[in-house]
Amino acid sequence: MFLLFLAIGPVAIILAYIYARDKYEKEPLLLCFKTTFWGAVIVIPIILVELVLAEISSNILWQSFIVAAVTEEAFKFLVVYKIAYKRAEFNEPFDGIIYAVFASLGFATVENIFYVLDGGAGIAILQAATAVPAHSIFGVRMGFFFGLAKFSTENEKNLLQKAILVPILLHGVYDYIVMSGNGLLLALFIPYLIYLYKLAFRLMKEHSMFRPLKIRTIAYLELKFQKMKKIEIVKNLTLNIIL
Repeated sequence: MFLLFLAIGPVAIILAYIYARDKYEKEPLLLCFKTTFWGAVIVIPIILVELVLAEISSNILWQSFIVAAVTEEAFKFLVVYKIAYKRAEFNEPFDGIIYAVFASLGFATVENIFYVLDGGAGIAILQAATAVPAHSIFGVRMGFFFGLAKFSTENEKNLLQKAILVPILLHGVYDYIVMSGNGLLLALFIPYLIYLYKLAFRLMKEHSMFRPLKIRTIAYLELKFQKMKKIEIVKNLTLNIIL
């Protein structure tokens, strides 16, 4: 029971933090939990796909970028796209980060339980400082582009492509460093992790500043008011001339 707590605790803390960062309209908890649930469910197809892909090559690049990064991020992407992206509740850019992190940590929860129950408290502490936050950061990066795509009128397809490709790149680099066993690369692990942390906080800060639907509504109303005001001025001038 204690190991289970160690496995789930870091995930719960990060989810609570991300949810609290949503400054304006909080997302429905039911939809958030649904996203997390399906993020956990995808562990099954991910394992099956990874087992097949792992048989193709033992090359570290293949294992880190294709077997792990492509498979895991692709399924996370599908969860966000199918469960949350088209929903009306997704009405501000930060919502993309919310749903992508919840999906990512649904997967990370199951993965972390396996690792911690097998490796014990030491692995739990290591995972809490590295792998679990890393999954959430990949989710932040994915969600950042989902948030941009949702409110883009001309560039949605390109931004959705970035929502899957950029997390794959970040995830692949992370796994490659860990799997390489190369002393020089391993020396870069902590700086890379710090970079990921800083990136996540910057992206969250950027998206928390915008509420496009309300901004557009206000802009529309202001424009309409200005037009009505101009019409009223013209009417008054016309009446003055006639009289």
